[in-house]
Amino acid sequence: MADTSFDIIIIGAGPGGYVTAIRAAQLGFKVAVVERQFLGGICNNWGCIPTKALLRSAEIYHYMTHAKDYGLAAENVKADPAAVIARSRGVVNRLNTGVGFLFKKNKITVIKGEAVIDAPGKITVKNYDSPLVNMPKDALGAGTYQAKHIIVATGARPRTLPGLEPDGKLVWTYFDALAATQLPQALLVVGSGAIGIEFASFYRTMGAEVTVVEVLPQILPVEDAEIAGIARKQFEKQGMKIIAGAKVTKLDKKADSVTATIEVNGKAEQITIDRVIAAVGVVGNVENLGLEKAGVKIERGVIKIDDYGKTNVPGIYAIGDVAGPPMLAHKAEHEGIVCVEAIKGLHPHPMDRQKIPGCTYCHPQIASVGLTEAAAKEKKLDIRIGRFPFMGNGKAIAQGEDQGLVKVIFDKKTGQLLGAHMVGSEVTELIQGFVVAMNLETTEEELMHTIFPHPTISETMKEAVLDAYGRVLNM
Repeated sequence: MADTSFDIIIIGAGPGGYVTAIRAAQLGFKVAVVERQFLGGICNNWGCIPTKALLRSAEIYHYMTHAKDYGLAAENVKADPAAVIARSRGVVNRLNTGVGFLFKKNKITVIKGEAVIDAPGKITVKNYDSPLVNMPKDALGAGTYQAKHIIVATGARPRTLPGLEPDGKLVWTYFDALAATQLPQALLVVGSGAIGIEFASFYRTMGAEVTVVEVLPQILPVEDAEIAGIARKQFEKQGMKIIAGAKVTKLDKKADSVTATIEVNGKAEQITIDRVIAAVGVVGNVENLGLEKAGVKIERGVIKIDDYGKTNVPGIYAIGDVAGPPMLAHKAEHEGIVCVEAIKGLHPHPMDRQKIPGCTYCHPQIASVGLTEAAAKEKKLDIRIGRFPFMGNGKAIAQGEDQGLVKVIFDKKTGQLLGAHMVGSEVTELIQGFVVAMNLETTEEELMHTIFPHPTISETMKEAVLDAYGRVLNM
């Protein structure tokens, strides 16, 4: 008979769940993961990874259609949407295989199905009518299982608003947008967070007429206002239409088009598009898990936890999107590691949410960590701000990517780096330098004495620090 007793059972095999399982196994725990559908979760299958594959195809297409800017010639450049999607799904399948390999390597048991918590230490797994991607041959199935520690890592799903309910044909979620084998000629994106802007950027680069509607006055609402403003100008220069401080009040669906009514400044206007993407955020998957019966506290649609993933019920924990914002894969992974290391008694540091980087993989890219200028001023902090534009960087100019900015915010009294914000080429790869600096409590003096390689775009980071202290060299 199959063994049904474990030290730790994790519900959900997304980036948070599977990384947590691996770390738990490394610590000597006997671990099982329950997954109903996707090894690797939404991130690997319908989120982070496939969108980046699509955006890479769009980036290559952009450079091919601008070959003359680099002294090259490329004629009859065309996009094959079906092939672009096929490449994206191939990337997904490769990563799914990798997750299965890691489970096997670390002797982690996979249980296929949908879990319900009966009580602390006990779950029931029911059959779920969906094939599990790359299902391990030795996976267990429906039944009752026991574990001293149960970690909920069930992630989130697209939020729906009244009147914007997706139908899979005319009104899409990001799931539908990732699988479209035909490009719409005209597209409306509702919401300008990371998900909305990434899809707007992809479809605009591939040739669609794109309109973005944002209810708040600033697009990319969580970003520094100055950075968001620069990004908006670049998007509009590319031909994207952006309507901020507005809301979509009605969708009138036709056979193969939609007429949207948009209210802005008290006035209504209408546009007709082929498709609509509803990108108005995500909501935690807290339903049908038995949480209420177990007495687990839920606030604002997410599970309430302490700094180590503990809920108010002993033996039940939560990590990742289901435990609240920021709803990012890397946050979920780190949160899970902190959780199992605390269970082991290793006394890990609690996660500092001010040191979680955020990245948006549009063109140009956007990346940030820590306090925005507005947030620092709201806290009444005495700050220094440094800026350095890409147009002063040799590598950016050589690459034909001279539109960008690095902005840093320091505490004037202590020299503490409070925040860093970037827009421009490859900034999603640069931001980690500032994340490491913040984690090490690096001061401006140490950053100014760090040697950055030349020629690299990373030199903009040091120049921004120098600018904060009146020592900028190349501007």
